[in-house]
Amino acid sequence: MKIRQFCITILSLFAASIMLQAKTWTLEECIQYAMDNNITLHKAGLTRQTSEETLKASKAQLFPSLTFTTSQNVAYNPWRASNSSTVMGSEVEQTSKTTSYNGSYKVASKWTVWNGNRNHNTVKQNTILEQAAEQDSIVSARNIEEQISKLYIQILYSKEAVGVAEETLEAAKVNERRGLEMVDVGSMSKAECSQLTATRAQDEYNVVKAQGNVLNFKRQLKALLQIIDEEDFDIAPGRATDDMALEQVPSLSAVFEEARRNRPELKKAQLSVASAELQQKIGKAQRYPTVSLEGAVGTTNSSLSKNAWGDQIRSNFNVGGGLTVSVPIFDQRASRTAINKANIQRQTALLDILDKETALHSTIESYWIDANNYQSQFKAARVSSSAAKDSYDLLSEQFAVGLKNVVELQDGKTRLLTARQNELQAKYSTILALQMLEFYQKKGE
Repeated sequence: MKIRQFCITILSLFAASIMLQAKTWTLEECIQYAMDNNITLHKAGLTRQTSEETLKASKAQLFPSLTFTTSQNVAYNPWRASNSSTVMGSEVEQTSKTTSYNGSYKVASKWTVWNGNRNHNTVKQNTILEQAAEQDSIVSARNIEEQISKLYIQILYSKEAVGVAEETLEAAKVNERRGLEMVDVGSMSKAECSQLTATRAQDEYNVVKAQGNVLNFKRQLKALLQIIDEEDFDIAPGRATDDMALEQVPSLSAVFEEARRNRPELKKAQLSVASAELQQKIGKAQRYPTVSLEGAVGTTNSSLSKNAWGDQIRSNFNVGGGLTVSVPIFDQRASRTAINKANIQRQTALLDILDKETALHSTIESYWIDANNYQSQFKAARVSSSAAKDSYDLLSEQFAVGLKNVVELQDGKTRLLTARQNELQAKYSTILALQMLEFYQKKGE
């Protein structure tokens, strides 16, 4: 019994450990989960499947069609003549029947031999559109990945900000306790001590506010991952190092040139230009003749015939075929309109490339400026934070022995808190900007 209870306990602890691990997400796990579950990405995938089906349909147009047609008819003739006649190539019997049955069977094929290469260019265009849909799907995936990376770093920053707020709160509690002791011995007034109490209460508020920021960023990350359950959600423990914020900032031109070669939104825009050029060819093809081949085999039968059903099918069997040439003479300006629209589409696509390149350069330049500015701020903030920490420690010691008053202590604490917050914000802002530069440089494929 004890062994069984021991096993149950071990299994429970193991299951609890797995559940705890399941609630902790690394950045890679968040991105992979989003790739598998995000609704926007699923919709982009369905759009791509639609493009694939359109491409397959256009390829099928290059081959002949084949159809089978049958017609089964019943006729009623109440005043039928008694003399014999021929129906569907067969002599009918002399009969007084007023109801007759006729059947026909036909297999036909049609093949467009040449239509100014319109069908082949349509296949090429649909191939490009399928590739464009693929790039559009990649664009959606990259946008989701970028948002996840930003939120992940925001959560890390907010968690560390909570730690700073908690440390500040602990210092405020120590000062408050010391102030109460000094009130008891008469070396501090209650008014001065109330300032310490108010500071401690404000620091408690700051802790709650910082914790709320963490929850809010987690909520946004869960929304991107399409997670709607009530289970606790948290990211894997981690802390950004100073070395990560002090990495060398890459060249702006190097990042932009690499991104311009590989970013999917630019590839999609370039494919739109190629699609418009093919649309021009398709429009011009409407001016050329269309050559097509047709062929059919068929047979008929009738209940009025004297011959048996099989004999009728054999004797009425026929084979036919032909060549059709359709020459457009006046198409009510359809071809000219199609060509002009395709030309406008091409010019729009070229402008779209320039627009996307400008937007891409602006985005990368913004991250590059942030990386340089925040890195410089971080270097200065580290020195300021260290100096403020030494100053506050000295003020705390002097306050404890009555050499400094509450106002001086509060000023020192404010300087320390501001310096630490500036350092923390500059560090994570630098890391975010550096990671975004790396993202745009290496995530184009």
